[in-house]
Amino acid sequence: MSSRAISWILAGAVAVYCLLAGVRAWAFASTGEPGLIAFGLAIVVIPVIGVWILWRELMFGRATQRLGHDLAAEGGLPVDDLPRMPSGRVDRDAADARFVEYEEQVAATPGDWRAWYRLAMGYDDARDRKRARAAMREAIRLYASS
Repeated sequence: MSSRAISWILAGAVAVYCLLAGVRAWAFASTGEPGLIAFGLAIVVIPVIGVWILWRELMFGRATQRLGHDLAAEGGLPVDDLPRMPSGRVDRDAADARFVEYEEQVAATPGDWRAWYRLAMGYDDARDRKRARAAMREAIRLYASS
């Protein structure tokens, strides 16, 4: 099953959870007791935060997929030819060497979303997920402004 399908299944589960939480919150709030009203409001706040986080992640994934599709159409996707360990992970030394190339591309053309996309892929290969996401957000921002 693809990660996209799993994401939408989880989104459906969150929607069902929000519905059930809303019913329970309404039951508490309709009692008229201040403590239970406050508890009912708390039951609503947590799912709202969860939905907001889920929405952001789905939109990030959608934008990332759109950029990848456009870059593939241009023939600019990085070639996945790095050596792998028996576990299937990319060899760290090879990833670090390739990362330097992507970093130089961004330094040469800091306003190019394509270079930032490849840099994000380099960070991901080097197992630096936090910086990979930051670089991908920059690629998305540059893509949207172009």
